[in-house]
Amino acid sequence: MEENMDESQSQKGCKECCERCVGSLPWASLIATILLYMGVALFCGCGHEALSGTVTILQNYFEVIRAPGETLDVFTIIDILKYIIYGLAAGFFVFGVLLLVEGFFTTGAIRDLYGEFKITACGRCLTAFLMFLAYLFFLVWLGVTAFTSLPVFMYFNVWSMCQNTSLVEGANLCLDLRQFGAVTISEERKVCTGSEKFLKMCDSNELDLTFHLFVCALAGAGAAVIAMVHFLMALAANWGYLKDASRMQKYEDIKSKEEQELHDIHSTRSKERLNAYT
Repeated sequence: MEENMDESQSQKGCKECCERCVGSLPWASLIATILLYMGVALFCGCGHEALSGTVTILQNYFEVIRAPGETLDVFTIIDILKYIIYGLAAGFFVFGVLLLVEGFFTTGAIRDLYGEFKITACGRCLTAFLMFLAYLFFLVWLGVTAFTSLPVFMYFNVWSMCQNTSLVEGANLCLDLRQFGAVTISEERKVCTGSEKFLKMCDSNELDLTFHLFVCALAGAGAAVIAMVHFLMALAANWGYLKDASRMQKYEDIKSKEEQELHDIHSTRSKERLNAYT
């Protein structure tokens, strides 16, 4: 009998522990953080490899040569974009950690354990600052998504031409890098349909792989946009909680102060009556 009671108490304790652990997790912030990391990793990884594939295509099939010195050419721009990708990966890793920690300190279980930190002025300022950053980064990722759609559109046109080589066999279509701003007007770097370079480029793996990598990078940027929307919703809900909790805290302070004053008045009167009776 005692063993059954011990087992039931042990099961009850494990159940309460699990409920406490599950209740302490900020599910909205956790899901948004996972989505943000997945989107940033997909965008940074695929975008970096797609840029490397673009360099290979430019050098092998369009015979574009890197300019000597510190001249700003297409290869220098690609290197700058790679460094921007490195910065995005590092920055949003830290930002995701900050938002996740903020979500943990907003949950009821953690708040009961460590006190009402979020109701203080510091907590409200922190949430407002993170809301501003989340909205700003939301706009940034919208711009990144729009920018990433440009190489996807260009590579889709080239990929479509390669997939329909039999239809464009009689036409004289050319891919001129001057149209895309990749080279200066004085340079003529183009590949026309029917040429040996065009056929080799279409048969190579670089074009197909680079196109699909840019598509994956675009999907990663879209996932990051959705994650920022999730963060904005979670932070807005936290801000609403903060306003209500702050008002409730003020009400509780006023109520306890009035009760203390009434208690002091009652104690004073009791002492006066006792002294008068004495």
